[in-house]
Amino acid sequence: MSQTRQPQAPTLAASSGWTGVVKDYASDKAAFQVSANKTMMWIFLLSDTFIFGCFLVGYMSVRMTTTENWPLPSEVFALTIGGHSIPLILIAIMTFVLITSSGTMAMAVNCGYQRKRFTAALLMLVTALLGVTFVSMQAFEWSKLIAEGIRPWGNAEGASQFGAAFFMITGFHGLHVSVGVIYLTTVAIRVALGKYEKKQVDPQAAGVQGGRYEIIEIAGLYWHFVDLVWVFIFAFFYLW
Repeated sequence: MSQTRQPQAPTLAASSGWTGVVKDYASDKAAFQVSANKTMMWIFLLSDTFIFGCFLVGYMSVRMTTTENWPLPSEVFALTIGGHSIPLILIAIMTFVLITSSGTMAMAVNCGYQRKRFTAALLMLVTALLGVTFVSMQAFEWSKLIAEGIRPWGNAEGASQFGAAFFMITGFHGLHVSVGVIYLTTVAIRVALGKYEKKQVDPQAAGVQGGRYEIIEIAGLYWHFVDLVWVFIFAFFYLW
């Protein structure tokens, strides 16, 4: 007669729930299929979101509570072209340039995962060039407002908080764009030289990495974040 097998007690390897989580961490296993580099970029972007959020909330609070006349953005940020004053024309061009750069960055990520490293590097350099164009136009905007008497500590055309809020918010964002340009240029050069082809990537650490070019996606996360922040700045500062 065949004896009935007794069910065996679950071993430690088959543990689940919180016990399984503790075991995975204790055995140095990846709990999520995301690399450490991408995780740290997400953490950095989350912290940066809080900073920009505080800036914009502070700006809205000052804007709603100040008793002085707040300058009209359509007048302050207008350019005279051909004898006609065109409101927000420079800001519209800057926004278009930055959104376009987000598209070229997305194409660079796609080419990276297809292992087209020269095309990916070229698209990243185009993205960096668009970033330089944006910063250059922002510098022109700053010089124009400074010539009109607007300073971080004062404003000849109304509320003094206007200058402080403008230079702080746009300056902090411009710093992010400038850092992003350096970052993208550096990564693009390394991609073109085949530096990431020589690196060994642990497939268990981050799942599918698209041929060792995850660094392009990480750079893209930063650049898309910078573009997204500008959309909020454009809406709250220039259109309100």
